[in-house]
Amino acid sequence: MKFRTLAVAAFLVTASSLFADTFNVDKVHSEANFQVRHMMSKVSGKFDDFSGKINIDRANPSASSVEFTIKTASIDTSNADRDKDLRSANFFDVEKNPEITFKSSKVVPSKKKDVYDVTGDLTMHGVTKHVTLPVESTGFGKDPWGGERAGFSLTTTVNRKDYGINWNKALDNGGVLLGDDVTININLEAVKAK
Repeated sequence: MKFRTLAVAAFLVTASSLFADTFNVDKVHSEANFQVRHMMSKVSGKFDDFSGKINIDRANPSASSVEFTIKTASIDTSNADRDKDLRSANFFDVEKNPEITFKSSKVVPSKKKDVYDVTGDLTMHGVTKHVTLPVESTGFGKDPWGGERAGFSLTTTVNRKDYGINWNKALDNGGVLLGDDVTININLEAVKAK
């Protein structure tokens, strides 16, 4: 009986993968940006090197999955000195923590049209947190070269201190130099694997 249950479970996993299409992130037409408060303003930055794979089951979105990786050394805030500091042990410590990764464990349609609650493990700065991200499917279409593409977008906020990125500096008139909350904006265009 136990063997039969395992066999059925294995079959269902295999069967669901047969109906899934794999899409690979097209880095040239995608972006991974962030924004954080600096004193009384906000500073934006991006990561230039990232990759991802999205398995999409259009008939059963809950059987879909995603894996996404960002190379921390590729951080770019348009200021070389600041970028050097962000790569240091003060912040990302890229020598010890070369990647930020996300691997989904569950995909659930939300109440909003074309938006899915994607739950999984987000690992940053050596710390892993179980998070749920609101991912919008922005559509599917054919490209001029006969391929198929899919679009996805998400905006979320993480507290950098939850991941051990604690550096800050007190200001003379009260308050601190940097905010704790970081807004993340990711827009992805992915190409269906052949």
